Amino acid sequence: MSSPQRVLSRFEEQIRESLVVDMDERTIVMIGVITSTFFIGFGGGVIYPILPNLGSILGISPFIVAVIMSANRVSRLVAHAPAGGFVDRIGTRTPFVLGVAIQGVATAGYVVAMLVAVPEALFMGARIVWGVGSAFVFAAGQTIAADISDEASRGKSMGLIRGGVIFGFPTGVVLGGLLSELAGPIVAFTVATGFAFIASGLAYLTVPETHVTESEEPRSKPWEINTGVPALSVGVVNFSVYFVYFGVLFVTLVVFLDAAELSVFGFGPQGTSGLFMGLSVIAAGGSMYVAGALSDRNGSRVPTLSCFLLVSSVGYALLASTDSMVLLTAACAAIGVGQGGIIGPLTALLADLVPDQQMGRASGTSNLFGDIGGASAPVVALPLADIVGFRPIYVACAVIPLVALGVLLAGVYRATGQFAPDIED
Repeated sequence: MSSPQRVLSRFEEQIRESLVVDMDERTIVMIGVITSTFFIGFGGGVIYPILPNLGSILGISPFIVAVIMSANRVSRLVAHAPAGGFVDRIGTRTPFVLGVAIQGVATAGYVVAMLVAVPEALFMGARIVWGVGSAFVFAAGQTIAADISDEASRGKSMGLIRGGVIFGFPTGVVLGGLLSELAGPIVAFTVATGFAFIASGLAYLTVPETHVTESEEPRSKPWEINTGVPALSVGVVNFSVYFVYFGVLFVTLVVFLDAAELSVFGFGPQGTSGLFMGLSVIAAGGSMYVAGALSDRNGSRVPTLSCFLLVSSVGYALLASTDSMVLLTAACAAIGVGQGGIIGPLTALLADLVPDQQMGRASGTSNLFGDIGGASAPVVALPLADIVGFRPIYVACAVIPLVALGVLLAGVYRATGQFAPDIED
């Protein structure tokens, strides 16, 4: 090892030692992953209120703004499978740290784009790069949680890691809106960049390698995709929850409230929808940890998953019949609790059912299904709302989690011979 490398290695050891306060290594790694994903989610949230308004800020056409907004999701769809393959091939540390750093560079691209003559190209490029980075973060983060947890703590660990992003994003949305109003978009983008690079530093200093094994199996190719029954079954559930939540609820709620003439505290449809989406996100973040812990204690993931899929279904049924603020509050709270309660146990179930050396690819498959659901729902929901109205759409959203539950039970039975296998099996 060269002298500069020894100095850097010793510096890293000192930083790690200063972070350890009567905590085992597993806890340190979990804190590092959760904190990194929180700051990445926070940085992503800061920019979110600004990007839809680029047309008025920079004179970009609405069509180009829409393409810029969706570019990261398109690139992530392409990157999910390779990201999972790289995790299984080279381990978790490098893809996770690299993914976080890539998102930091992409966020810095927004700042540069505000200062150049042709901002459209830079914004587009930054969004594409961001999507690639997030695919690596998702695949590596979920695999790290699976690697450092056992069956008795896996649900809780998965819920905590996903909760980092869930809580970070809305916090960033609030700050981004305030900063853009008070100091302008360049300052807001700069703050987001700072948080993204803080996340990169934390990831580098606190996340070790967790996924390199001595298995005699041939190492996976980056382009290999896990198409096993567990990954596909979990992917279908992921598709359904992203479809009804991020795809339908987040896109249609503001228009539904306007049509139903529902408001709170004197706010218009935008302010009211923001408050109730925030309520659902907070409920989701809390239920992620609770549901994960319940699935660990119960000895089987499936009963917990079934309960929260049912809660999600009830929430959309309430939304379909909403004619008052009381019902709207109950509906959004139930939808959030159901959404969050599904994620931790679902990802833990995937880790229970696939071999350790395939978890990266299985995560990539599951995440791919989720993004397809989130991306396709607005294309379907908004045009249909003009034809049949919102209530039939929300009734359909109440049915979709039940269909997903049926697919999950069939897939689990096909893979294990049981509808509710013990987590030790």
